[in-house]
Amino acid sequence: MQETTLVLAILLSAGFGAAKLGQLVRLPSVTGYILAGLILGPSGIHLVTSDTIGSNLGHFTQIALMLIAFGIGEHLDIKRLRHSIKSVGSIGLAETTGAFLFVSIGSFLMALATDIGPNEWQMTDFATLAILLGAVSVATAPAATLHVMRELKAAGPMTTVLMAVVAVDDGLAIMMFGMAVSAARHMVGIDGGNILAALTSSIIEIFGSLLMGVITGILIDFVVNRLRRQSEMLTVGLALLLLCGEGARMFGLSPLLAGMAAGFTIVNRDFRDVRLFRALNAFEPPIYVLFFTLAGSQLHISALTLAGWLGLVYFFLRVFGKVIGANVGARLAKAPVQVQYYLGYALVPQAGVAIGLIFLIQGEPELAVFSSIITPVVLAGVVISELVGPVCARYAVEKAGEAAGSGRESEFPELSEKKENGEGKDIDGFRLMPWTWELLQPAGTSEGFVIFGTAYSATAPGLARMATLIAHHHGALPMAVQVKIPGKGINFGNESDGTTANHVLVEREINSLGYKMVNEVVLADNVPSGILGAASKHKTWYIVLGYPLSGTAVEFQQTIESVGQQASCPVIVVRFSGVLHTERILVPIVSSSDLHAVGGVVAALSGIGRHRVTLLHLMPSNVTEKELQFSEQKMLFWAEKENLTPYVHCRAMSTEARQETILHESCHHDLLVMSARETQGFKRIFFGSLAEGVARECARPMLMVYSPRT
Repeated sequence: MQETTLVLAILLSAGFGAAKLGQLVRLPSVTGYILAGLILGPSGIHLVTSDTIGSNLGHFTQIALMLIAFGIGEHLDIKRLRHSIKSVGSIGLAETTGAFLFVSIGSFLMALATDIGPNEWQMTDFATLAILLGAVSVATAPAATLHVMRELKAAGPMTTVLMAVVAVDDGLAIMMFGMAVSAARHMVGIDGGNILAALTSSIIEIFGSLLMGVITGILIDFVVNRLRRQSEMLTVGLALLLLCGEGARMFGLSPLLAGMAAGFTIVNRDFRDVRLFRALNAFEPPIYVLFFTLAGSQLHISALTLAGWLGLVYFFLRVFGKVIGANVGARLAKAPVQVQYYLGYALVPQAGVAIGLIFLIQGEPELAVFSSIITPVVLAGVVISELVGPVCARYAVEKAGEAAGSGRESEFPELSEKKENGEGKDIDGFRLMPWTWELLQPAGTSEGFVIFGTAYSATAPGLARMATLIAHHHGALPMAVQVKIPGKGINFGNESDGTTANHVLVEREINSLGYKMVNEVVLADNVPSGILGAASKHKTWYIVLGYPLSGTAVEFQQTIESVGQQASCPVIVVRFSGVLHTERILVPIVSSSDLHAVGGVVAALSGIGRHRVTLLHLMPSNVTEKELQFSEQKMLFWAEKENLTPYVHCRAMSTEARQETILHESCHHDLLVMSARETQGFKRIFFGSLAEGVARECARPMLMVYSPRT
């Protein structure tokens, strides 16, 4: 197939479809893209030809590589890396050295055992082959790693160090490769193979690439700071980035290093205008799909056969070298345990840079006999690592507990010791931080109750805390309600086991805040009737319910709808995720009615401990600055009237996408509080629910407040 437009359409469609299918079995999207390309390319149904790939679509690869390199540079924030610079240097040197030594020694022994070279080869020839293979094995594939990190919205100590290690990895690879080629030329008896000259050439290439990137970054920052429209930023920024990449190629420098340096420069300048990164994020997805699908179409399964046992040895020893080297480097630098145990697995992908190094070896006529063996061996390693590598990277992020919304913590001995010492409790998918602030002082005479349930063992302690904090503000008491359904025992939701154990956990949590628990067992035909019955018997300020951690069960959703429709007091639905901590609270609102609905909860949380609340009014993107200021003044007036000024920070923000804005802002907060509207049927389908949409995607605990019907 030679029609470029049709090829683009097929590559995009096939890549997207394969990624979606791969996600069903928890494969990263990039693996799906590569598999789609493999099927479409010469190794598959041959729908995409080598001629089309080379002559018509190669520029997409160059664009994608610059965007990837630029994106990696965004992660190299000096302020964030200041505390991990020792880890980055130690891990980078250790994992590159580990890969080089493992592959060199293993390849040498395997080449000798299989007698893979010509009959006249001497021991030095086998050693030369091994050194060249070791040098190529050092390179990684930042594209696949970065894509997996973005797909999982990864954040944490391991992710921060990983992106820095990936950035320096290719610089080390270039330097090590230059020295290896020089050593190889000496070993085969070729004059001019001066190691010092090779080292000098590598240093010039690295520093020249970095200098070009820094200049480009400063130029981009200078221009973008004077633009207002995102479309203009995207146009100018992309033009300058591509000029940087082509300039680097023209002068024999590294476009990857130049792109990383450009991103690094922008993110570390005093202006810190990162709007270009956001603009490129919207532009990147189709380019990435094409890049990885094209990469897959260029993989040749036949390389696996040609490489034989040496190809398998190359792949496995490279993985061992990266994993063990990263572990050793992290231990020497005393990096966090997540970094020690899992970072090496995220360095498995290998592609573009390694293939480029192969071409450099092929460009040395004196080393042609070695390149005929090295090419299929490295290509075999690339085929396997591009398929397996993204899976390993995903494994590393998830095991480290740094995937957004994973709702789990890593299982490290150090963390287990902290839990035993009372520094945190893991409860079936979320972590409940202990109450370390001053004990609350109950009112002398209680004024009603805040009702919550205890049947869900995973959520009961968290509900107890939220109910106690809200009850304290109203001079009320927290009341644990257990619904007893005839023939089913005690129930509250859709789980009935462990009632006694739950009672102990809940009582311990309430006591830790300075309160005593009130417990009531209600006989009723169903859960909603029992809850409403308990609320009707007492003065009830709020009813607090908690989503099951395993997902929203149908029965529980019916309970929410039934209670929300009939309750005469507000209903708070708590969604647990990650760590339950309440120091920094985000309250997004879109109207004054939202503020009225959540006002009681905001007031209850504001004055306790060191809670700090951000009221964020999300307004349409076309509002004026004057309207934003007026909105902030209205919120400040409300805070003054409620005597909350010392605790509440008011902001108004224009946005084109409410949910995305809230999710972005939530990254800087511990807890979200939102007003939710009870809608059903067509109204629910048509209007949807912003609060529930945020709850599905957010990696933070969240309170959704349903106001009583009037």
